[in-house]
Amino acid sequence: MMVLSIPSPDPAWAQFHLGPLTVHIYALCILTGIIAAMVMTQRRLSRRGAESGVVLDIIMWAVPLGIVGARFYHVFTHVGDYFYPGANLWDVFAIWDGGNALYGSLLGGAVGAYIGCRRAGIRFWSFADALAPAMLVAQAIGRLGNYFNHELFGLPTTLPWGLQIEASNPKFPANLPDGTLFHPLFLYEIIWNLAGVVILLLLERRFHLQWGKLFALYLVWYGLGRSWLEAIRIDPTSDGFLSIPDNVWASFAAVALGVILFIVHTRRHTGAEPSIFRDGRTPPNATTPDTAEDPGSELAHASTRPDRGESD
Repeated sequence: MMVLSIPSPDPAWAQFHLGPLTVHIYALCILTGIIAAMVMTQRRLSRRGAESGVVLDIIMWAVPLGIVGARFYHVFTHVGDYFYPGANLWDVFAIWDGGNALYGSLLGGAVGAYIGCRRAGIRFWSFADALAPAMLVAQAIGRLGNYFNHELFGLPTTLPWGLQIEASNPKFPANLPDGTLFHPLFLYEIIWNLAGVVILLLLERRFHLQWGKLFALYLVWYGLGRSWLEAIRIDPTSDGFLSIPDNVWASFAAVALGVILFIVHTRRHTGAEPSIFRDGRTPPNATTPDTAEDPGSELAHASTRPDRGESD
């Protein structure tokens, strides 16, 4: 069975040294995911006329607030890990050791993105739609960091792709024998996220989703997958109402919010977005939106039947 299982990497691989600096693989995975999302989002916005580098202007606000939100969400849903007699309170800020909650990053990042979009003159929902598939790419890459940190695994399994976890791992259940295999939740989420990228792009192309509708579907897709993964996750320190982990509740909330956003924007905006720029903020050197990839797109006819909704 162990021959067919997925081995965890040597703990020494979780970090390496560059002179006096300690570089954590988890942090590199997060950084790589952010860069990939930046490039993908910029390309998607550029096809609609955005200036080069506008995404950088927005993420300068979104990423820092997203990291703060991710860390504090994790800490306050795992208070037993950080607040106990003799605890080192500096561990609250040790993001390189793992523990950065996606839902916290969404909340903090959304605030930062809204601020950045206002300053850059970009419609918030246009940016959110461009970001939606890129977010799933970033999350898939970031989950590799959980693999190197020996975390994000689920219930015991006898499946040949079971994950090997050392018995000394703090999350290893005390009542299980050494050699027990676990569901590799990090791998399941990578697969789920990459499948979501394909599905979102296909739906966007088929139905010309704008006005935040694609981002709404992202919330539904991610929330559905995450609710199941969290339900079988081994994470005994996660606090939750009615013995249901907080991340499951957050996943339900993401699905509900996505459905509400999709319904509201569908009823409120029946036509194509007139522009990705806020009213009066179109730069004089803005490029012409590229509609060659989908000649039948509503975007190609935006000038004749635009939806004059709110600027955000």
